[in-house]
Amino acid sequence: GTLLDAGRVSLCGEESYGTGSDHVREKDGLWAILFWLNVIAATGQSVESLVRAHWRRFGRSVYSRHDYEGVDAGAAERLEASLRGRLPALAGTSVDGRRIARADDFAYTDPVDGSRAERQGVRILFEDGARIVLRLSGTGTEGATLRLYLERLEPDPARHDIPAQEALAPLIAIAGRLAGIAAHTGRDRPSVVT
Repeated sequence: GTLLDAGRVSLCGEESYGTGSDHVREKDGLWAILFWLNVIAATGQSVESLVRAHWRRFGRSVYSRHDYEGVDAGAAERLEASLRGRLPALAGTSVDGRRIARADDFAYTDPVDGSRAERQGVRILFEDGARIVLRLSGTGTEGATLRLYLERLEPDPARHDIPAQEALAPLIAIAGRLAGIAAHTGRDRPSVVT
């Protein structure tokens, strides 16, 4: 918001595909639709052909978000605290053949007003570029919502059509074990997968 107010950005997006501008302070799906319509008009190609060409050139970024809604707030906070406490020891270790390059608690310093937002998500970053981010969200209606973000690059075109949950299964398993999701929440699967 401060970047928009300062005129330093004019269009912004977020992980749930919301797009905003300084014309409206809330997400506005119309921007995303207009963007894609403009790209389609300029290229004469379908969205699918554009995306597949991008994947062939750069690889497919396989992404998913798992939400555990209505989790007991105390249990969710204990899960997060436990994982935060182990972050310094994770860097340089390997889990299921994946080496952890960095593990931290993301914080953001606003370049306009200098304010600092702490505890924005526990990040586990792997040497191969894969990442796991875990954070509590205040957008649930009751209890806490635990959000787990998973992402990895799939460079092999022969594997671009694999369903996202299958492609991310190793990361999902690692995240579950490292965070102790089932033990802390009593859940063996998320409420919502996007």
